[in-house]
Formats: sequence, structure tokens, C-alpha cells
Amino acid sequence: MTEMMQVKGSALASMPKYVRKQFGKEGLELWYSKLAPQTRIVFEKTLKESAWYPLRDMIVAPTSVICQLFFNWDFKGAWDLGRYSADYGLRGIYRLFVKFGSPEFLINKAGTILPTYYIPSSIEVVENGSGIAVVRITQFPEIDKILEYRIGGWMESALEICGCFNVKVVIGKSLTRNAPYTEYNVSWEDK
Repeated sequence: MTEMMQVKGSALASMPKYVRKQFGKEGLELWYSKLAPQTRIVFEKTLKESAWYPLRDMIVAPTSVICQLFFNWDFKGAWDLGRYSADYGLRGIYRLFVKFGSPEFLINKAGTILPTYYIPSSIEVVENGSGIAVVRITQFPEIDKILEYRIGGWMESALEICGCFNVKVVIGKSLTRNAPYTEYNVSWEDK
């Protein structure tokens, strides 16, 4: 039996903000109406950024609804949400930290960043050089394609915040396709 995964509330806080910004108040109400009742209550009333929540109920299912409603079932919705989440999460003092750090430094921090949002999880940096990196998620018991895309979008936006341009993040291998890890091949041009 696999261990039940959890997601930090700080990874969820950006979701209703994203839906409202992109699709208006009507879009937000539509999204809320499609969520499971207990999930809707958390998003509307009780979400705490410091708390941990069940992964499937609180991030996989709500992100799937975003992809269904606004992206015609395309995973681009998860990618776009990941980008927004990075911008939301790396604002303020964290934004300065990322903006003035090197992309290599940010990528080296991947092993400590992922477990702050998802437990249990682990990620390793296989390659990290000038303008290129290979990053692998090696532990993520309840991985879902939705989350692989969301994490890829987060990486892309985080590197752009870091000052990189022409950022490309490609999912080369996937735990969801029976690979031993999910592999992100990342490339960029420096500032």
C-alpha cells in the first residue's frame, strides 16, 4: 500500500486567485460548483497555508476541473496554473531571493523545495550546468500527469523570475508512464 500523500496549503492558495484572475468571478463560481463539497468548503472558508491536505482531493481533482472547464481537458491548464503558482509563491522577499540568485542555485535547491509542498516526495538534480539541467522526481507515491505538468510550469516560471529567458522545460520520462522517475529536461539562456 502506498503512503497517502499530502499537499501544503501554500501550494493551494493560488488556485482560486488564478481562476478568478483568468476567468473572472463567474469562472470562479463555476469552478467552485464543480468541486466536491468538502473541497469547496476548504477553498472558500478554511484554507490555511501552513496546513497539510490530502493530495488527490485538494490539488489533483481541483486542477483537473480547471483543465476540463477552461482548457477543453488540455493539461496546458495545469502547466499555466503551475506558472501562476510560482509567481504567487515567489513574490515579496522570496522573489528577490530568486531574482538575484543564479538559475543553477535555484535548481540545486529543488531537493528542498519540492518536499515543502508535497510529502512524501523527493527530487534529485542529475545535471546542472550553464543553461541546462536534468531534474528527476524519484519519490512521489501518488504522482499524476496533472501534477507533473503543474510542477513543470512552476519550474519554467521560477527560472523566468530568476532572470532567464527562452526557458524550456520538457518532461522526458514519467512515473505515470511506468518510468522509474519523472525527468524534466530544462534549458534556458542566462540574463
